[in-house]
Amino acid sequence: MKRISLLGATGSVGTQTLSVIREHPDEFSVSAFSFGENIQMALPLIKEFSPKLIAVKNRQTAERIRPMLPGNVKVVYGIEGMIEAAAFPDSDMLVNAVLGSIGLEPTLAAIESRKIIGIANKETLVTAGHLVMKQAKKYDVSVLPIDSEHSAIFQSLQGQDRKALSRLILTASGGVFRDLTRNELENVTVADAVKHPNWSMGAKLTVDTSTMMNKGLEVIEAHWLFDVPYERIDIVIHRESIVHSLVEYHDHSMIAQLGMPSMLVPIQYALSYPSRLELKQTKRLNLWEIGTLHFQKVDTSRYPAVRLAYEAGNAGGSMPTVLNAANESAVDLFLDGRIKFLDIEPLVKNALDHHVLIPSPDLEAIEETDAQTRRFVKSLIN
Repeated sequence: MKRISLLGATGSVGTQTLSVIREHPDEFSVSAFSFGENIQMALPLIKEFSPKLIAVKNRQTAERIRPMLPGNVKVVYGIEGMIEAAAFPDSDMLVNAVLGSIGLEPTLAAIESRKIIGIANKETLVTAGHLVMKQAKKYDVSVLPIDSEHSAIFQSLQGQDRKALSRLILTASGGVFRDLTRNELENVTVADAVKHPNWSMGAKLTVDTSTMMNKGLEVIEAHWLFDVPYERIDIVIHRESIVHSLVEYHDHSMIAQLGMPSMLVPIQYALSYPSRLELKQTKRLNLWEIGTLHFQKVDTSRYPAVRLAYEAGNAGGSMPTVLNAANESAVDLFLDGRIKFLDIEPLVKNALDHHVLIPSPDLEAIEETDAQTRRFVKSLIN
């Protein structure tokens, strides 16, 4: 029985993680979980999975939910509550499924508690990959990817000679606007932007797929997860999202992981690794039903966010922190209707150009850079 601490239990990845746990009750249990303010959604999950500790967004939510729970369930809140849930003594593994850089400190706390890390929160590695992977090495902790692309790479590396690795190739759907020109993007709406053609995910992530900033962040994440330089990480647009990513070796052989689009597969593989469990909830891939798979080179003039991500990653230090914070702020402004879709990338570029690089930022410097960047982006439109 593997005991799980789950951050972001009511989000898309969180609910799918619980679905995997529900399917295999003899393999997994939930010791602790966090959610924001959605008590109505969380209560049935608490009743079903019986976690011993619940972390919520703020004191008000904690005070509202306490009377609704058994007396033996501990309720905590804020970032301190998330850290306590992540490092909960009665769990063996942390699944970090929260959105944004708020997942960083809980992940570091779980590593220090020597828990296996299942990482679906790419911002943690983007903003502080050097700190996370250094701590994971220090405490001999496995960091297992849950993103479908990184899970595909991880699976394609199994049993192979890492010295023979030539290149990582991340696949990208291209997002909901992939058939539109830059000019045609001028007046797209929020409602248009949150309809992903292949995947079901939250609004912020769906917007990121359309700018392809999501893929740029994944390049940085792949750099840290697999210790591969940026010049050996490529992106290819693959409309069908059947090939989830590929690994090329020195003999030019490529190994890929394929399957119907479903986050249940990478979630379950991270939870069960190194074993594989049966997964009844996903559809079997029959290639003859798909018929044709399409691949297309990424045009960075069409997707400037990709170029910005590579530049920030190669610059290193605090630049990826700025990239992530500026993008989160800009996407929030777009979702709030305060800027246009095409304003997102210039705001991120402006923040990167304005920032003075910190070569090896510690946690305090990362948090300060993150906060300063968010203030700077908001100041540009105020």
